[in-house]
Amino acid sequence: MFKLIKRGIIKVKEDIQVIYDKDPAATNIFEVLLCYPGLHALIAYRFAHRLHKWHIPLLPRIISYITRIITGIEIHPGARIGRRFFIDHGEGVVIGETTTIGNDVLIYQQVTLGGTGKEHGKRHPTLGNNVIVGAGAKVLGNIKLGDFVRVGAGSVVVEDVPEYSTVVGIPGRIVQRKVLDENGILMHNRIPDPVKCEINRLKYEIKELKEKIKDILQM
Repeated sequence: MFKLIKRGIIKVKEDIQVIYDKDPAATNIFEVLLCYPGLHALIAYRFAHRLHKWHIPLLPRIISYITRIITGIEIHPGARIGRRFFIDHGEGVVIGETTTIGNDVLIYQQVTLGGTGKEHGKRHPTLGNNVIVGAGAKVLGNIKLGDFVRVGAGSVVVEDVPEYSTVVGIPGRIVQRKVLDENGILMHNRIPDPVKCEINRLKYEIKELKEKIKDILQM
């Protein structure tokens, strides 16, 4: 029991430290402890998850339900969440029962890590390490996002995404080039639109074909 408590305290310390590391608005310990719903939801989840693993009925879900009312964040006790997980702002975040989240993951408000149907078993996504999911994004189904994946705000991801990729749009499309700053943070205001890029490519091809047809007609 002492080891479990010690391990829990270490995780909470890491959860607090990651807020300082990733949120410039965090100025002091009292502000972090009192004003960050993502931290509150995560602490409650870790306790409920432990009870869930001990097969204690009902109580973990009650804790999850009360936490959702207070914080606006719903994390199912059955989800598996790694270390240094940070929910920025957090309102409207939903994390499903069979979701698996790696270490050093950052998600923003209105993110859903959900299922796509009523099937049993693994039906929610798996996120690797150092993943960032932008505001309002939906990651649905039993899919995998590899390490260092970046999901643009408002995207809907329903297929696997390989590591070191950036995915944007509805449905999510992989953008091959990286849109990161020098610290590896996703630059939400500089995400390219793959549909627009494809349309522009087609415009250039049509222009070239028109010029070729014009040259042929002038011969």
